Amino acid sequence: MAEEALIVIDVQNDFCPGGALAVEGGEEIVPVVNRMIEATPHVILTQDWHPAGHSSFASRHNGKTPFETVEADYGPQTLWPDHCVQGTKGAAFHPELEWTRAELIVRKGFRPGIDSYSAFFENDRKTPTGLGGYLKERGISKLTLVGLATDFCVAYSALDAVRLGFSVTVAMEACRAIDLGGSLAAMIGEMEKAGVRLS
Repeated sequence: MAEEALIVIDVQNDFCPGGALAVEGGEEIVPVVNRMIEATPHVILTQDWHPAGHSSFASRHNGKTPFETVEADYGPQTLWPDHCVQGTKGAAFHPELEWTRAELIVRKGFRPGIDSYSAFFENDRKTPTGLGGYLKERGISKLTLVGLATDFCVAYSALDAVRLGFSVTVAMEACRAIDLGGSLAAMIGEMEKAGVRLS
């Protein structure tokens, strides 16, 4: 029988109300995610983990403000407020998240010159995090994704997981979105087209 895993994406203080890049209602998903963690045999967490002065921070680009887009070597890059800086309170998991059952924590976005939305690849879509190989070696083929934010890190992770051959469900009640200029509807469309199950 195919093994299943729950992948909890970036449920960190900076993505919750009061954080540097707060997602509206971000903290509301924590009780739902905790119930899913309790009910799932394999749990993996991702953690946005930027060095100070990361290239995706608007503060690194003269005259640019958060949510503007610049052209990076690997394509268009949204600029963000400084967030999830390594070792800060903002980068820590939400205090009520029952994260200790996680078998693996994948840190992403730690390369100074490239951002990383997906749990599987950096934003160049080529540099792997190693998560795909880890899951395959462990015989895990069915994935449920939850977390923050639906239209960025969750959606990019889901699309990459399908591309790698996994069966993927996104549990929408346990996600919240940034919705930047219609990004939520656009990414829901992309996920549906790719064969991601939205529940």
